[in-house]
Amino acid sequence: MTNTSSITDKDWKYPLKKCNKEGLLQVDTNPPHKIHWEEYGNPNGEPVMFLHGGPGGACDPVLSRFFDPDRYRVILFDQRGCGKSTPTVAADGPDVALKNNDTDHLVEDIVKLRAELGIEGKMHVFGGSWGSTLSLTYAIRHPETVETLILRGIFLGNREDLDFMYQGNAATYDKAPNVITAPGSYICYPEAWKKFVEIIPPEKRGDMAKAYKEIFDMKPKNDEERKLQQKAAVAWSVWEGTISHLIPDVAEAESHFGEDNFAVCFAQIEAHFFANKLFLPENYIIDNTGKLKDIPVHIVHGRFDLVCPLAQGEALAAALTKSGNQPKTYAKTTAGHSMLERENCLALTEIMEHLPRMAAKASKPAPKSASRKHDNGL
Repeated sequence: MTNTSSITDKDWKYPLKKCNKEGLLQVDTNPPHKIHWEEYGNPNGEPVMFLHGGPGGACDPVLSRFFDPDRYRVILFDQRGCGKSTPTVAADGPDVALKNNDTDHLVEDIVKLRAELGIEGKMHVFGGSWGSTLSLTYAIRHPETVETLILRGIFLGNREDLDFMYQGNAATYDKAPNVITAPGSYICYPEAWKKFVEIIPPEKRGDMAKAYKEIFDMKPKNDEERKLQQKAAVAWSVWEGTISHLIPDVAEAESHFGEDNFAVCFAQIEAHFFANKLFLPENYIIDNTGKLKDIPVHIVHGRFDLVCPLAQGEALAAALTKSGNQPKTYAKTTAGHSMLERENCLALTEIMEHLPRMAAKASKPAPKSASRKHDNGL
């Protein structure tokens, strides 16, 4: 089936261009975490910090196309252990890559990246899914540096949110695979759910996230255990990749999310954060929306999002309104989860096109020593 819900090249408002600069910023020493960053657009333009999803995802040059390249200075970067950042779970193992890989460190990495790139004033912060969580957490802790929050697919990370995606009817699946015994994403994606559930033995399906984490934490003693660990990582990753689209392109999900190295990094980082409740106190974002009272917030959320259901967007909008900061815009699109769903993409691009302009000279260009080498392939 053609994935007609995804953006196509002709739908984008702005062309894909090469990055101006890229580099690796060392943000830690034990282990030596380095985050990969790229800059697009106008080097003297309004700075936009792009925060990708996951946790465990990565950035791609195509993400720079949300922004007018004449107006914005766009910073894409891969969070710890993700994409081109190092070390990674696939190359260096979880004991190294997951050490000091938590929300507090990721927030401070943004502070360090701002300093490295000479962003001295305020900036727009743009993030979706886990990127919305990180954007909100950063803004709560550093509101004086945020001009605007542009958020998509709100993820609050409470237990019920994770159960909706990963637990569903798994506990009863062995006896009644097609019976709706609990709410969940599986209702609309039974084929993908089958592959995800059947990695775990029936007796361990009462807590799917825990069962997967046990596999990821295993120290493989033989080829069979290594193959199980890899198979579980791919199943975890492809499940999310598939259900991120209203009309899933299964071949694309399996090709990208099922790539061995990406799957290992993505699945293990997500499971690590989820097992630790995102390294945030319960209801942290909702309880701290008062700290965002002076920041304009724009929200885009797909009505048919089954990764981060719309209830999470509603909860954030209500909390912001209660604290005296009603969202400037709140678009409920006829789309699923991904920012590359056509309606989500168009809504986000329109928001960026119509934001009030910031004062001039909000930042200075990145150091000339930064590498300019870049592969513009997608």
